[in-house]
Amino acid sequence: MSISKIRSFLYTLAKILGDINAIRKGKIAERIARRGAGRVTGKVLGKIFDSIFRKKN
Repeated sequence: MSISKIRSFLYTLAKILGDINAIRKGKIAERIARRGAGRVTGKVLGKIFDSIFRKKN
């Protein structure tokens, strides 16, 4: 098993454990909102960096 597969598994496991912890504390709505905000931010930053570093032909 490669290092990248182990790392991917550990990140997935941490995400699931974080969800379980949020459910236990009753803060699942906040976690969902933060996760959504993170996705939106990531997409926006990705588009910005893509436009800056895109190769010009």
